[in-house]
Formats: sequence, structure tokens, C-alpha cells
Amino acid sequence: MSGAAQARSLNFAAACKDAGAAAVIGFALFLPLVGFNTVPNLNNELVLQTRFGTLGTFVAIITAAAFLRTLVVAPWLARRARLPARAPGKIPHWLSRRFAPFALGFVLIYPAIVLTLTGPSGALKWIDNFGIQILIYVMLGFGLNIVVGLAGLLDLGYVAFYAVGAYSYALLAKTLGLSFYMLLPLAGILAAFWGILLGFPVLRLRGDYLAIVTLAFGEIIRLVLINWIPVTNGYAGISGVPRPTFFGIPFNANDDGFAAVFGLPFSPIYRTIFLYYLILALALFTAFVTLRLRRLPVGRAWEALREDEIACRALGINTTSTKLTAFATGACFAGFAGSFFAARQGFISPDSFTFMESATIVAIVVLGGMGSQIGVAVAAVAMVGGTEILRELDFLKEIFGKDFDPVQYRMLLFGFAMVAIMIWKPRGLVSTRDPSVFLKERKTISRDLVKEGHG
Repeated sequence: MSGAAQARSLNFAAACKDAGAAAVIGFALFLPLVGFNTVPNLNNELVLQTRFGTLGTFVAIITAAAFLRTLVVAPWLARRARLPARAPGKIPHWLSRRFAPFALGFVLIYPAIVLTLTGPSGALKWIDNFGIQILIYVMLGFGLNIVVGLAGLLDLGYVAFYAVGAYSYALLAKTLGLSFYMLLPLAGILAAFWGILLGFPVLRLRGDYLAIVTLAFGEIIRLVLINWIPVTNGYAGISGVPRPTFFGIPFNANDDGFAAVFGLPFSPIYRTIFLYYLILALALFTAFVTLRLRRLPVGRAWEALREDEIACRALGINTTSTKLTAFATGACFAGFAGSFFAARQGFISPDSFTFMESATIVAIVVLGGMGSQIGVAVAAVAMVGGTEILRELDFLKEIFGKDFDPVQYRMLLFGFAMVAIMIWKPRGLVSTRDPSVFLKERKTISRDLVKEGHG
């Protein structure tokens, strides 16, 4: 037997071995998660049902994936590793010069595309559940990117500022009767104030200790919202939150409504399109301010603090004010997003501001590439849009069975996607970026050349 044939035989044997091990592990892991299901019967009693067909499909997919990985993917990666390294920065340079204008043009005409393809009735779902929902998380990702990506301060309680903005707008709008546009900056200022309050106790903390304190802060805010019933109404939440208007014109069916004023037939699609462009303007404003701040001394101080706090102090930079400005600026944008969320929903409750929201936003920043605006936007589209698209994958019931609901497995797929991306791109989707300040010539810097790949 020749050497090549013997190598193929060994690879095939290794692939069969890995596939068998993956099948055993997959069966043990998914047996309690997928193989069994509890449903209530007519007497409201839980009855245990088995779904061995669905379990077998999951195990078969895992077995095939492990087999192909050992037989095909692993040798291909080994051959690729032996090739000469490519010059860093080509893909991010193309992204910054080509992808960004194309993406901006697409989001500007997205409602028109959806209206053309699905009509007014179908466009409601695609503009609201996909467009508006994704842009909210894009804006939140841009805000947290200031704290985590630029300043290097791990914040696991970012949803607290989101909640402060939402409740500030809801309470002030209902009690004072002020408009959305007057309360939007006020909600951001109040959220920034709470960001400063969080920043003072954690000035001497870093790393894991900082993450624990910010996590506790987020939970404290949520518990306050639950238990301060005279003000927040507890778990019942606040309903009847005033909606934003189009320069004073409400989106209703009355004679003074938007449709009647402009001579159009009444449809809820007008309000949805208006909210889409409103959150798009807020997200673009956040991105513009972030890019401008990065070129100012405060932005360079954030990046210096992220790379090495001791060296930052040695250069005479006031790390106290630097940390506080990072927390306050990121919290301000979260307050803007929270006020929009309250105005869009018309109802808010503490259930909308759990730790899972903070984890999702942090994951968007990390997976997109800390410090990268484009990476954060792409990660938000992939994560939030991918979760929402699961609701449309009814054809999966033909593969996994009629009782299969893909939405129930969104967190499982979310975790799998995070693991896959961290293996494939450990420093995020965009692992390089152009420096904020450069001397004579702008050169893209690989994130391998800076501390912890934050570059």
C-alpha cells in the first residue's frame, strides 16, 4: 500500500472513531434536552413524551459533522496553515471602503424593498421584527462598544442604563405630558448620570471584579424596578406610554392623523416605517459621535486606558475622568435606545431588562470585534436577525418532526454559533481596524499586534 493510500486509510479510521465518539456524546447531551418533552394533559398534569425521532436526527447531524470535520476540514486547515501568511488588513480595508456605503444604502431603502416584495400587510413583520429590532441592538452595541471595545471596561450590567432610559421616558411622558423629542435627550442625560454613579465605585476595579460589580448593578436596577411599586408599578409594568409623532401629527385613524392629513388610506405601516427611520437616525448618530470621539483626546485616552492603565497613568492621563466619561457616554446612548424602546412598545416592564439582554449586547460587541463599528453592526444582524428568522423556518418540521419548534432551540443555536465563531475568528468578525490617529500615512494594524487583540 502506498503512503498516500495508507494516510487516507488512517484518516478514514480516525474520522469513524471521532464520529462514533461524537454520536455517543451527542446522544447523552441531547437525550434530556430533545429526547423527552413534558406537556400538560386535560387535567393540567405534566405528561412525559418521547421524541426519539428528533433525537436521532440531531445525533445523525452531529455524527456526520464530526466525520466530515476529521476527514475533510481538518486536513484542509492543516494545508492552509502551511501556506504563506496573507498580509493583514485587506478584508477590513475592503469592508471600510466598500461594505459600509453599500450597507448604508441598503438600510435606507430596506422598507421600500420589503413593501415591494411582501406588500403592506407582510411588510409590518419584516420592518418591525427585523429592521427596528436589529437597529435597536445595533445602537446598543455601538454604545457598549465605547465602554468595552474602546475603554476596555467589561460591563455586564449595561441593560440597567437601557432600563433607566425606558422608564425615564415612560414616567415623564405620562406625568408631564412632554413629547418624545423633548424627553429623548433628558432620558440620555439621566442614564449618563447613573453611568457616572456606577463609575465611581469601580474606579479601582478591573477584569473579573469589574464584571461582577457591573453585573450586580444591573440586577439592583431590575430589583428596584420590581419592588418600587408606587413609581414603577412592579411586575405589572407601565402601559399607555405615549407614542412619538411626526412633527406633532399622530399616527392614528382620526381626522388629525397622519393618513388623513396627507390624504392617504389609514394603515399601521406608516407608523412602523417612521419608527424604522427614527431608530436608524439614532443609530447613525451614535456611530457618528463614536467615530468623532475616537479622534479626540478623550477617545485616545480610552484606547490608552484599554491597552495599559499603568502606562496611561505614567503619561499623565487622568484615569478617573477617563473611566467616568466612558461609562457616561455609553450609558447615554443606552438611555436613548431605552426611550425609543418604550415609545415603540407603548408598554414596559422589568421583564424586558434582564441579564440576558446584557449578555446579548456584550456578545454582539465581542463577536463583532471589540472596537469595530462595522463588526458590531454585522454581529447584531447575525445574532438578532438569526434569532428572528428561526420563526420563519417551518420547513424544519419536515426534517425534525411536526412537533419541532425551532424557536425553542434559539439559545442552543446561539451558544453553538458563539463557540463556532470563537474557534473560527477568536478576535471577532473584524479582527483588524485602522488606527484612530496616524502619523503621515494611515496603515491598518492587525489586532495580533496589540494587547488581548483589542487593537
